[in-house]
Amino acid sequence: MWNIATAAATLLVAFAATRAYAADIGYLAPPGVAANEFPSPQRPVARIVSPRRASEEHRDALNEAGQIARVLELKPGMTVGDIGAGSGYHTVRLSYLVAPAGSVVAQDVTRDYLIELARRTKLLKLTNVQFALGEPHDPRLPASSLDAAILVHMYHEIAQPYAFLYNLAPALKQGARVGIVDLELPTSKHGTPIELLRCELTAVGYREVATYKLEGDGGYLAVFSPPEVAGRKSPRDIVACRDPAGTR
Repeated sequence: MWNIATAAATLLVAFAATRAYAADIGYLAPPGVAANEFPSPQRPVARIVSPRRASEEHRDALNEAGQIARVLELKPGMTVGDIGAGSGYHTVRLSYLVAPAGSVVAQDVTRDYLIELARRTKLLKLTNVQFALGEPHDPRLPASSLDAAILVHMYHEIAQPYAFLYNLAPALKQGARVGIVDLELPTSKHGTPIELLRCELTAVGYREVATYKLEGDGGYLAVFSPPEVAGRKSPRDIVACRDPAGTR
């Protein structure tokens, strides 16, 4: 009986902790432009199947986080958005990098991923991480809040890329950079051909700064500057790009 009672008490504590984490996770900004104002992507959207791409040991061996930080010139004091944070591989490493004065905004559309990441950061005693729930067409982030944003191995999972990119732009400070990491594969196979990526971001007004090949099987890192919010094109004027694979 004691074991049953202890187990029940442990479950109650865990349940209460989960509810507490969930209560702290929500949208950080009002909604942006609605999804129905934008064209739908003319290519498959990959399903979200896991909060992680590969083991953290493998990614560390490739120095994935270090390569991204070097190219984007991330440094202490910055506020960096980890868009599609998942299990928090980059969130954790960015937290140490930008400390003590900087912060990380871990953003995801899957609340359960953010709840687990909140537990992880608490165990690691990381106090400079904020959690932001988003929508498939809108990251729901405050205006002019980010010095940089990274989207790592998740762009192909964005259900409404034109709307998402459009609604992300106001959250980026002047001079901010966006780094997108993906594989040179069809979106249906959890990658994004670089020409398709360039086309979709250009359609929303982003400008390509540079593209780099990452070590090993890390794919590529494409760096973009966001459009000026004032004077940018209307969502209705955005034309969807064709899928180079020729499939929907």
